[in-house]
Amino acid sequence: MTTAHAKPDQRPANPNFSSGPCAKRPGWSLEGLADAPLGRSHRAKIGKTKLEQAIDLTREVLQVPADYRIGIVPASDTGAVEMALWSLLGARPVDMLAWESFGSGWITDVVKQLKLDNVRKFEADYGLLPDLSQIDFSHDVVFTWNGTTSGVRVPNGDWIPADREGLTICDATSAAFAQNLDFSKLDVVTFSWQKALGGEGAHGMLILSPRAVERLESYTPDWPMPKIFRMTKGGKLIEGIFKGETINTPSMLCVEDYLDALLWAKSIGGLEGLIGRADRNLAAVTAWVERTPWVDFLAVEPETRSNTSICLRVVDPAVTALPDAEQDAIAKAIVSKLAAEGVAYDIGAYRDAPSGLRIWAGATIETSDLEALFGWLDWAFAEAAASAVKAA
Repeated sequence: MTTAHAKPDQRPANPNFSSGPCAKRPGWSLEGLADAPLGRSHRAKIGKTKLEQAIDLTREVLQVPADYRIGIVPASDTGAVEMALWSLLGARPVDMLAWESFGSGWITDVVKQLKLDNVRKFEADYGLLPDLSQIDFSHDVVFTWNGTTSGVRVPNGDWIPADREGLTICDATSAAFAQNLDFSKLDVVTFSWQKALGGEGAHGMLILSPRAVERLESYTPDWPMPKIFRMTKGGKLIEGIFKGETINTPSMLCVEDYLDALLWAKSIGGLEGLIGRADRNLAAVTAWVERTPWVDFLAVEPETRSNTSICLRVVDPAVTALPDAEQDAIAKAIVSKLAAEGVAYDIGAYRDAPSGLRIWAGATIETSDLEALFGWLDWAFAEAAASAVKAA
């Protein structure tokens, strides 16, 4: 059992470690959004210019190929993924991959809502990846790049062939702006503003390869298509969607906030700078875990460990000997104690995930704040575990 710890003197300057919406960039202020064209139409020249700028900066910072389309779409990453699933699937068999709750949700949508018959499911427990060598790329393939609720990511895109016949549809919402996305291996990429750049919610991004556009223009699904999902008209792509002519009305305040985050990303070195910050944060967490006997990563293999949504489990033998409900209570007590101290907010494991902690470590998080958090985690664990073991 871990010995008692005194409360640390040092506190994180920013206690926001939520995995979505994520922490704002360092130095962010509401005053920095004063240029937002509030009360103006998004179809007016000023609004459309802002939306086009958001698309252009996304391409620049994420290093999206010039022949890929980028669109701003409704309903966050969920809306972007659903647009892709409803619009593109059904032309070929589908391989669905899941190793956490969001991937499992996409399986449910494809099997139970779209009711596709020719679907193969490749699933793995939290902490693991399915066997990627079993995927058939003559099929369409749907997967998350980074499992937000498990902290497990694919290490790279090497397992995807360049000469695939089917489309790859990738939910990259907790990977974009923190991990290298191999766009040559991806036909659809989705993410939301409130993740790695700490933007505001309700807006999604949909990135389409030329192969995905070809599918849209040559294939019509059997089911009715809600207006909010429609990307073609008369068999042709609605190009305006990918030039800032959004399907629904976006918040221009949120657009301004996204622009602010993208400009900050450029200022720190673009994608390489963002990845470097997230990788340094993962390295700091790794060093703490390696010297701390009561905690370990949920992700089993080091090369699959996320540098954004870092998921941890309590492994102290005195705690793991307790019933599951009491172990869960200890994890929740850690979360509650740190929130009550104003040290860390929203670090509990996702509701469908195994008991533990989930700490966001993406580029908007300062390494110094994580390092200040570690002592508090040790203190909170010691307090919570001592109380639970004594009660047992």
